[in-house]
Amino acid sequence: MATTSNETVSVLPSITSNNSSPPQQISRANGATIISIPTASADAIASFSWGNYLKETNAHGAPAPLQDMWGQLTPGMKVEVINTDCSYNLNDPKEKIFWFAYIVRVEGYLALLRYEGCDDDSSMDFWCNLCNKDVHCVGWCGQHGVKLAPPRSIEHRQTDWKTFLVNKLVGAKTLPDSFRPKIQSSLRCPFKKYMLLEVIDKFQVAHMCVGKISEVIGGRLRINYENKPGEHFWVHHTSELIHPVGWSYAVGHKIEATDEYENEAMKINETNSYPAYIATPDLFRNVPVNLPDDEHFKEGQKLEAVDPLEMSRICPATVGKVLKNGYFMLSIDGSSAEDGSDWFCYHSSSRLIFPINFCKTNKIPLSPPLGYQGEFEWEKYLLETNSVYAPQELFQVIKEKTINPFTVGMKIEAVDMMAPHLVCVAAIAKVADNLIRVRFDGWGDDFEQWVDCQSMNIYPIGWCELVGYKLEPPRQTEQENTELVKQRPWKKSSTRKTNKRKRLT
Repeated sequence: MATTSNETVSVLPSITSNNSSPPQQISRANGATIISIPTASADAIASFSWGNYLKETNAHGAPAPLQDMWGQLTPGMKVEVINTDCSYNLNDPKEKIFWFAYIVRVEGYLALLRYEGCDDDSSMDFWCNLCNKDVHCVGWCGQHGVKLAPPRSIEHRQTDWKTFLVNKLVGAKTLPDSFRPKIQSSLRCPFKKYMLLEVIDKFQVAHMCVGKISEVIGGRLRINYENKPGEHFWVHHTSELIHPVGWSYAVGHKIEATDEYENEAMKINETNSYPAYIATPDLFRNVPVNLPDDEHFKEGQKLEAVDPLEMSRICPATVGKVLKNGYFMLSIDGSSAEDGSDWFCYHSSSRLIFPINFCKTNKIPLSPPLGYQGEFEWEKYLLETNSVYAPQELFQVIKEKTINPFTVGMKIEAVDMMAPHLVCVAAIAKVADNLIRVRFDGWGDDFEQWVDCQSMNIYPIGWCELVGYKLEPPRQTEQENTELVKQRPWKKSSTRKTNKRKRLT
């Protein structure tokens, strides 16, 4: 069966009756059916159920991307999904049986579905990832010769299912034909395994290292350090923390590398010729490089910045060394090491640096320099330090205002930026201008992190299931998740500098 150009149902497929074999076991919790629809990522998400958690916390998920398409997925829209309440062996792909369902509620990539024929009975409602390979537009089963049969629990409710379905389905909205291709396109990543690039040194963040991609999942890269056997770093492919081979030499950034690498990088910069195993510059985040002189930050200028090594804080900061192509090193006032080993590299277009009084304007607490005495005021501080502030017009958050789509309480899946191999169950704790404050469920305020609303390190609920990445569940209040605590050793004293500031995990 096909759908018309406006994705409405026009023709009905044939329906198969269930035989008399015993029905498959279905578990139910909190009034909704818990169904495990087979996916490639089942092992990664088996330990946590977003559906149950949303009900327990009375929460909603943040909207999914591709709003031009996702916004069309409204309650009542029809789909074809696996029928888990039938007598056929679901372990045999040839015997998968489907049935019609409609959307009750959409949260992130997930939808609460109800089988056609259940009417007002919500006892069989189930959560499903709409990007699942076994969710299809109405008509897919007919086109592919896949059997359709009503769930056994409701089969007796209709004597003429075909007439019932004519009334329910003809003219109803279903998934657009472009739905799955658009989802797949949004997840494409140009990077490949074994490509060579430059990546931040997680042990000494003022340095870069040579890295090789060892894994690509959902646009996230696992990068092995070439000079640190056994060590790796996870990052999104659009991150500011990775750059093409030769970038460090081109902009004047410190890098730990062999003489052989230096010679090859110099040659690449001169010839603009890249071997097949090296990631080319066009694959990386695009930033403006030929900035006018009046758009450059200058050494010594003061500003406000999210502390890159303690992201629950926004702090006074100072422009350190100015590099080429719009890059510069930034130090957090009162916290940075004297040798500059924990200075962080930013580009002028970064959305995590702000003009002075940004926090005051947006009612965000500004963390004064560690050890600072008295109430912090910028005018007073500039006089005390004999400093000047960076002009407002230099900042991307001022030049390019964005609509922040988040609201407090929305649930998301978020990368823990202090341990970026972890993607965790999280919520929006605060919204301010372009920023959101991410709270990791089950963890205290000290572990919260400020990120930009356009960050590629926050995802709609269901993302981990979609791409096959492990989702870290909330920490239970009655017990310590000791394994996760071991992976988050960066919590620092609020009264003194520590060497832990020099590294990520």
